[in-house]
Amino acid sequence: MRTGWRQFWWPEWNRRFVIRLVLVAAGAWLLFSQLLLPLRIRGASMEPAYHDGGVNFCFRWRYALQPPRRFDVVAVRLAGTRVMLLKRVLALPGETVAFHQGRLLVDGRPVAEPQAVLTGGDWELPPRRVAPGRLFVAGDNRSMPIDQHVLGEADLDRIAGAPVW
Repeated sequence: MRTGWRQFWWPEWNRRFVIRLVLVAAGAWLLFSQLLLPLRIRGASMEPAYHDGGVNFCFRWRYALQPPRRFDVVAVRLAGTRVMLLKRVLALPGETVAFHQGRLLVDGRPVAEPQAVLTGGDWELPPRRVAPGRLFVAGDNRSMPIDQHVLGEADLDRIAGAPVW
C-alpha cells in the first residue's frame, strides 16, 4: 500500500477521471473541429429544405474523394470556418448557366428542380459560363427576389463539405 502526500493529493480515482476527461475533450475537439462542424442556419434562402434558425452539421470529408455533383447541397466558406453559406450546386465547371422567368437553364436547356420553390419568382440572369475549378451555387427559395440571395460561382477550394441532413 502506497502512502504519502502524492496519494493524498492525487488518488487513483482522480487520475482516472482526469485521463477520461482529457480523452473526451480530445475526442470532442477532433469530432467537432475536424469532422463535423456545427452550423446555425440564418436566412430563408434554402427553404423549404433548411429553415431559418435551424442547426445542422457540416461533414467536412464529404468531398474528399469526389467533387460535388449537380443539386448537392454544399457549405461554402466565406471567411475561415466560422462563416459559411448553405447553397445548392446548379452548374458544374465549363457549363453555361442562366435564369429566365425563374427557370434554371444549363447549357441553354431547362433543368427540372423539384427541390426549388418557384412560386412568384421571376429570376432573370443572363447566360454565363462557369470557370474551371468553380461551381455555380444558389439557394432553393426562388420566391425571394434574386437581389436578396447570395449566389454565383464558388471555388472548389471554398467548399467546406455537405450538411449531414
